[in-house]
Amino acid sequence: MNSQKAVSSRAVASGSVYGAPCWVSLTTCDLSAAEKFYTAVLGWEWRTGKLGDQYRFASVGGVPVAGVSAVAAMQPKAFAWTPYFATADADETVSRSQERGGTTAVGPLSFPPGRAALLADRDGAVFGIWEGELVSRWEEWRRAAPVFVELHTRDAFDAAIFYAEVLSWASDTKDCCEVHYENEKVILRSRGDVVAHIHSGAVDSARDPSMRPRWQIHFAVTDVHACIEAALGHGGGLVREVSDVGEAILSDPEGARFVVNAREQFSPRSRGNGLGIH
Repeated sequence: MNSQKAVSSRAVASGSVYGAPCWVSLTTCDLSAAEKFYTAVLGWEWRTGKLGDQYRFASVGGVPVAGVSAVAAMQPKAFAWTPYFATADADETVSRSQERGGTTAVGPLSFPPGRAALLADRDGAVFGIWEGELVSRWEEWRRAAPVFVELHTRDAFDAAIFYAEVLSWASDTKDCCEVHYENEKVILRSRGDVVAHIHSGAVDSARDPSMRPRWQIHFAVTDVHACIEAALGHGGGLVREVSDVGEAILSDPEGARFVVNAREQFSPRSRGNGLGIH
């Protein structure tokens, strides 16, 4: 049975927020160590769900935040945070990506109550897609965490065209995302809320992974400095801090990078406008 048809009446289906970020997930080789690090830095709580013992769901105050997946025998550069975008048909979305120069790393595979695939755009930035029922309390997730997802890439407009064609942004598709150009960046809105940014400037051949095309996850926190101290005290690192806007790029013990932002800087309608680390 198609996962979209199997969605219960109380659940939120991926097709109802077509093309919007709907989840974020981390790959790691040490699930226990990742849990300890992110609990110390971000105050997360953990549970095991339908995806088995090797996939853990993080939450804060009962609101889902992110997922962490244990994967063995990976190169260090493979450990990363990845955003997932909602789609009504995973197979069709994968085909659109391939037709436009994107690549497929995994899937689509079935993960009840849905299907997922891991892709890369034509500049190599990795992202996922999800078809099916969204995580429980998803409406709270989209307003609580992450703050937004952000793509640093070679050409923001070219990337926006790729994602618009693959994920039906700014199309006639019902409930699709809106795309605007604001403050020298491409802004993606879903139901009026800012959910993603796209910046130009990443260099394909740069040795530093932070300068290559990549998606970056931003989490809202109460105290950025406390997160920095906790990360440094638990085997992570500080990549860069922009104290005047309450923002810092951190890395976990395996090198996966994420951004923390002062919660008071954001509102769902304007979150992240004018900010960004380059």
